[in-house]
Amino acid sequence: MTKIEVTFLGTTACIPTKYRNHPAIYIKYQSENEHYFLFDCGEGTQRQIFSSGLNFMRIEAIFITHWHADHYAGLLGLIETMNLEGREKPLYIFGPEAEKFVEMLLELGYSTRKFDIVAKNVNFDGNEKQILIDDIEFQIQSIPVSHGIPAVAYAFVEKDRIKIDKEKLKKMGLPLQGPIYKKIKEKGSALFKGRKIKLSDISIVEKGKKVVYSGDTMPCSNIIELARDADLLIHDSTYFEYFERKHATFEDVIKIAKETGAKKVVLTHISRRYSDLTELKKKIEKYDNFSIAKDFMKIVVE
Repeated sequence: MTKIEVTFLGTTACIPTKYRNHPAIYIKYQSENEHYFLFDCGEGTQRQIFSSGLNFMRIEAIFITHWHADHYAGLLGLIETMNLEGREKPLYIFGPEAEKFVEMLLELGYSTRKFDIVAKNVNFDGNEKQILIDDIEFQIQSIPVSHGIPAVAYAFVEKDRIKIDKEKLKKMGLPLQGPIYKKIKEKGSALFKGRKIKLSDISIVEKGKKVVYSGDTMPCSNIIELARDADLLIHDSTYFEYFERKHATFEDVIKIAKETGAKKVVLTHISRRYSDLTELKKKIEKYDNFSIAKDFMKIVVE
């Protein structure tokens, strides 16, 4: 059984509040192996990581949606702490124009790092999805979104898994276990006691899980394309009524959720004008699959 564990480290928009830190989302993927990623890194992110009991040294890559300070200002402190704690493995930082902005950040102050920081530019024009990481078990994808500056959304997409179906084995009079099944998985078929057994005859496909993070964006066709059939859609909902800024509103996200078929939707990047969470909950109470993010909230997708 695999799972994607999502921890919200910061859920405010632009200016932090007493209860909401700047944007950051920590994702742990658990299967035979474990993988750790950070999406956005607002000011104070490393303190949020410490408070949540998560491990910042295990982070393999950081994905910045765009270079507004509330989404990246925590990078410098986090990198310095990793260095002081003796990190040796490379840290990858993805984002639109990442090479330019990461280089500027690393030139600030006096510091000697013992590990490599590798900046990876992410495409922010057009409407094509880009595969940033292609692991044997998952992909991390991006797509440009609409925010007035170069900006992207990200998706963690688990690959479909082929599983041997014991019920099918029983019907075919085959043993429930054995090395033959590894061979069939690898080659697509194998001979067993003179019978040719095809993988399609004895298996089922377990659909991979998908988590999508919009970053900051107005409604656009690209986020709909990326989030189609998502198990979890984490979407910018800076405003809960119309406001002329380059963000989404609650009503916008309702429409996006319907078009994508997202199973669960979490609204984040909440403007500080909404200090009363009770009032916000009233606005979404008739939508069973909607919730409002709060700092240190954890969601597990299994």
